[in-house]
Amino acid sequence: MSDLRKIIIDEREIEVPPAMTLIQACEQAGIEIPRFCYHERLSIAGNCRMCLVEVVGGPPKPAASCAMQVKDLRPGPEGQPPKIRTNSPMVKKAREGVMEFLLINHPLDCPICDQGGECDLQDQAVAYGVDFSRYREPKRAVDDLNLGPLVETHMTRCISCTRCVRFTSEVAGVFDMGQTGRGEDAEITTYLGKLIDSNMQGNIIDLCPVGALVSRPYAFTARPWELTKTETIDVMDALGSSIRVDTKGREVMRILPRNHDGVNEEWISDKTRFVWDGLRRQRLDRPYIRKDGKLRPATWPEALKAAAEAMKNKKVAGLVGDLAPVEAAYALKQLIEGQGGVVECRVDGAQLPAGNRSAYVGTAAIEDIDHARTIWLIGTNPRDESPVLNARIRKAWLTGADVHRIGPIADLTYDVIEHGEDRAALVKAAQEAEETDEALVIIGQGALTGEDGEAVLSQAMALAGALGGRFLVLHTAAGRVGAMDVGCVTEGGMTGVLDGADVVFNLGMDEADIPAGPFVIYQGSHGDRGAHRADVILPAASYTEENAIFVNTEGRPQLALRANAPPGDAKENWAILRALSGELEATLPFDNLAELRRMMVEAVPHLELIDEVPENDWQPVALVTPGKGEIAPAVVDHYLTNPIARASSLMAELSALAKSRGMMKMAAE
Repeated sequence: MSDLRKIIIDEREIEVPPAMTLIQACEQAGIEIPRFCYHERLSIAGNCRMCLVEVVGGPPKPAASCAMQVKDLRPGPEGQPPKIRTNSPMVKKAREGVMEFLLINHPLDCPICDQGGECDLQDQAVAYGVDFSRYREPKRAVDDLNLGPLVETHMTRCISCTRCVRFTSEVAGVFDMGQTGRGEDAEITTYLGKLIDSNMQGNIIDLCPVGALVSRPYAFTARPWELTKTETIDVMDALGSSIRVDTKGREVMRILPRNHDGVNEEWISDKTRFVWDGLRRQRLDRPYIRKDGKLRPATWPEALKAAAEAMKNKKVAGLVGDLAPVEAAYALKQLIEGQGGVVECRVDGAQLPAGNRSAYVGTAAIEDIDHARTIWLIGTNPRDESPVLNARIRKAWLTGADVHRIGPIADLTYDVIEHGEDRAALVKAAQEAEETDEALVIIGQGALTGEDGEAVLSQAMALAGALGGRFLVLHTAAGRVGAMDVGCVTEGGMTGVLDGADVVFNLGMDEADIPAGPFVIYQGSHGDRGAHRADVILPAASYTEENAIFVNTEGRPQLALRANAPPGDAKENWAILRALSGELEATLPFDNLAELRRMMVEAVPHLELIDEVPENDWQPVALVTPGKGEIAPAVVDHYLTNPIARASSLMAELSALAKSRGMMKMAAE
């Protein structure tokens, strides 16, 4: 405890590390310090001056508590611990003065401002400001920026806290924003009016402490006190970011991030944040049966009867889609195997070995990226496959980590050491690797698809073993790890499952085509590729509409909670499968979700460890030499990877913008 320093805050003595800033020390003592520019995940700017405190025995003026460390304080004249005051008359007067200055040019927009009700400036003006202004001159006005279809700007409201500038440059890794001018002419702007080239730009909406940056799709649709808030899990990628879904009635109005240090810190990708309009479009809200080549509406009894008649005494195959929760995958496996059939979840052709969790999940947690000194990326573009995880790799790179890559070249927002784009480069790296401290190997689905995917996996695991580091499989599908945990795998993958099948039960699989021939029963939420091929459609809930468990890419089981009701006659996934089993006269042994989970946990005990990362025993796959071809990317279009995103008009717009940006030539070209 000798490395702690005593400090007296408001006559209360506490011990804190000397490197701590005064604002952090005050928080540890349970004292709230107002702030606008300070944010614990961004660098210190010290430019809003709202966090002023009095240092006793120091200079006769208040000090910015965000920019001063405990070790900078001098002890008292007789060696007493340094003293600071957060509620003295000097501090009160200073904060009132700062607030008065901040409000000099701030417009009186509160009644029509989208930030109203959750605005830091409003809250702190009430708590620390005065109820009048001595300023009578005209207020200045600033032109609004065009930041694209996601972020709406009202720059006259801006108080120049520079949080957006620091986020885009430090976390997102794009240098498109900055501040120009001085004094009254100072304004935040973008470089030559450029749009922000990042799939994490929506986070600046949360960071903005005033209404200068607000959500364009959400603008003028609801007030925060009208919304029902549900804490749940994101399924747009396999990271499983913690999110809050805000609903008004039956509609999802917006999606916000929740803090989770082990997974997404407090960031989410733009796809996660803005995909909610896809939950309203292209929805399947009633059952359908194909008659005379056309899908026609039906009732639930008719649809279940048609599905059951098709499945009886036939060779049945089950396919588990990318967004299927664990409970639905487990129920489908029980149902199909009870009919003598087989089930498969590796619908993209990834050669992930069943039963070996260290090979299809790995041995690393996402938090291990923070401490890694050497990171190898094999066949993955994390900027497209998991933008928040990519920001975490960037954070490690900023602290000195070396990032090596084998696979397609792409801009990842940090420097990488290239080793080649083909499988031969991986074999060479595995042979030449030497043990090093804090190494991490991340392999993507692009490296694992194809006939020699397991050989590539064996080489990546050999590389991790040679480095003496940890291993992480970066999945692209939120439902994949959970489905593999409950055993939805078959010898031969997709080909093996569909071979000779008379009936295919498709549980939300829209990423691959089912060949002509078999009778197809589709259970899903959107009218996407799977529904077009179906002979019977059973409408199901989407990820915000049912309670479910998802297992993320590091193997952490997470609880998704129901935020709103499914549309029309759509039902929860597990309930549809339970009803169908009754129609088949092979009733599954559960009547509710709790009983289903009890059965599931008995079969797979670690699924009970909600929000914990189970330890996986290291079991390297037998070493095989792969072919020599190049490794292809797993994600071609980041914004259109699943049926919810493809139903979203905003995601379509972002996809078109990204394509046009990729085709633009630079001046030198």
